[in-house]
Amino acid sequence: MIRTIAAALAAVVFVAFSAIAAEETQPTTTDAARKETAKERKAAKKAAKKAKKAKKAAPADTSSTTATPK
Repeated sequence: MIRTIAAALAAVVFVAFSAIAAEETQPTTTDAARKETAKERKAAKKAAKKAKKAKKAAPADTSSTTATPK
């Protein structure tokens, strides 16, 4: 009899938790907004990378010329 009660209780708990897990949660932001912010982040990262690359290449361009001093 105790096994039957324990099995019934376990079944009720299992069903309750699976119902809670199956509920769909609404995202805080829409997919379009999330994609837009991702694009902005990617563009900012790309711009920063280009600036860093340009800064690194600038001194190399001036020192690469082999002019003889007078």
